[in-house]
Amino acid sequence: MESFLKVLFVNATDAFYRTKKYKVGDFFGPVDLGLHLAGRYKSLNIGTGLLAGSIFPGSNRLVFSGFSPCWGGFYISSMGGAGLVFGNLGIDMLSIVGKSPVPSILYLNRIHGEEIQVELEPVDLNQVWHTGRKGIYSLMDHVFDRYRQRYENEPRILATGPAAMFTDFGGIASVPIKKTGLSFVDTWAGRGGFGSALLQEHGIAAVIYGGTFIDDDFRDRKVADEWFVNKYAKKLIAKDFETTTKYRFDASFDTGGTFGVNYATMADKLLAFNYQSVNWTKEKRLQIHQTFIKDHYLKQFNEETIKTKQQNTCGEPCSAVCKKMMGEFKKDYEPYQTMGPLSGIFDQRAAEKLNHHADMLGFDAISAGGVIAWLMECLDKGLLSKDELGVDQMPVFETDGFDLVDDSMKNAGIGCQLLDSIINKKIDLSEGARKYARRLSRAKGINLLNNFVYNAYARKGWMVPNQYWTPGVLSPMAIMGKYYMYYGDDFMPPRELGRLNAKRMIAELVIDNMGICRFHRLWAEEMIPEIVESLYGLGDRFLEAIKFTASRINGRNSSIFWESEGNFMLVHSFLKRKKEEGVTNPDLDRWLKAFETDRMQASLDFWYEVHKGIHESLREFN
Repeated sequence: MESFLKVLFVNATDAFYRTKKYKVGDFFGPVDLGLHLAGRYKSLNIGTGLLAGSIFPGSNRLVFSGFSPCWGGFYISSMGGAGLVFGNLGIDMLSIVGKSPVPSILYLNRIHGEEIQVELEPVDLNQVWHTGRKGIYSLMDHVFDRYRQRYENEPRILATGPAAMFTDFGGIASVPIKKTGLSFVDTWAGRGGFGSALLQEHGIAAVIYGGTFIDDDFRDRKVADEWFVNKYAKKLIAKDFETTTKYRFDASFDTGGTFGVNYATMADKLLAFNYQSVNWTKEKRLQIHQTFIKDHYLKQFNEETIKTKQQNTCGEPCSAVCKKMMGEFKKDYEPYQTMGPLSGIFDQRAAEKLNHHADMLGFDAISAGGVIAWLMECLDKGLLSKDELGVDQMPVFETDGFDLVDDSMKNAGIGCQLLDSIINKKIDLSEGARKYARRLSRAKGINLLNNFVYNAYARKGWMVPNQYWTPGVLSPMAIMGKYYMYYGDDFMPPRELGRLNAKRMIAELVIDNMGICRFHRLWAEEMIPEIVESLYGLGDRFLEAIKFTASRINGRNSSIFWESEGNFMLVHSFLKRKKEEGVTNPDLDRWLKAFETDRMQASLDFWYEVHKGIHESLREFN
């Protein structure tokens, strides 16, 4: 029997809607179908995978796809748990085209198998964003209060903040809704700026959706356990529990979550003060990691969050319980890294203040932190003035005499002022940080981009890299800022790094196109093709479709050679660190010599070697 993906098309111009079915086999999920629809209609697509609502843990991510305002190319972002309620609409994807003439709320509801109710209602964002909890949180409250009585079961809300209106890197936030109301466990589709796309390109500030549950998903635990026992000699739950140890609690490090485990194992790979730490000696990095991180920043987290077991899920039943909380504050590694040590902040109260402010305004937190760290270094070095950036203090941007509590809070306060300056356009990031820096650099006669570590795409596209000290995060991949690249800490010749990037992209597409959380990737990447084969008889075709999708995405690859000295520095310092660690490899020695002879030329050669490895691996026919 044939299966179909059901898409609800909504034209935001007039609220006209229609549905269309796409055969499973022609398309398999929210990525390959989203790529097709975005290319044809320039739509923003929101959907779930074939296993959404099933017994498989982590299978309820809500996947966003379309052309990213900040990156410029096709992009994919996903949000934990939000796909579980989406399934109650009886569709697999929402595809938004057109633009509402005024900012509006999109209301979707499906009651007892009836036709989906679709409404667009205007909202006064200037009024809503400036009342109550402010920003994105006030909009969630407003939408919930306005529509809650129209749902029999708890709905889910997607909301944007001021960053979506005034920048190209506004995110989309959501929280699980319980019978008691909105929770504090915010989940995000942050990377890629899809909040900016939703509001600026389609005029939709928020979406509320839900309906009555229809139990037609795969729930045969006996069959699933048989698959897992045959593969791993363990039942599904046992294997999933084992592979999600890091995100729950890892006894070997006496901590848990991405924040806890990453900081516990970081040692001398610390990134701090806008990457200036990569030029410190190993001894200094280890000392700062011990005193600033382990003895304070991480210690606070362990005592306040891990020991008190303040943890939750994204809204679906899951043993990972990866949402590590401290009251209303959710602690993830990368936001608390870019708006933490990277911005000269090493205290939880200060990091909470800045991260909450960025979230309230609706920023992609990782990119916001990268921009803050860059502007703080420009302030510290006198390249930009307080008046130019709309702040009233100078940051503390060196370790000598650094007060972990007071100076962290001072830097957090400056970070909040910088974000406010972005929203009021004193710092105009409406067309992105890269274009802003170019324009300001020409006016001042200095290259401000050299202090900004970022990936460049086409003419305006930009993305703050993932927070790992490795060349992989600066690779010329068609999609960056996610984990569509190899980010291991071992030295890899650049050509081989490109091949591993391509391999990693294909593996990540396997789980993204099925709407499964990457925290479950250690079993999902292997098992999904077998599950698709068992349920649909299309396992081989699924893998072919994934590789074809990767080649199609890569066919649009407009990555630009590094424009920043900061990128050169990050790669060069990585090579030096590997040599100091005792790595013996003639390729490492050759690249080190090249960087020491002519860093610009070596960077260009390195970048192109990675590029070659990517392109030779992602050809449609190999």
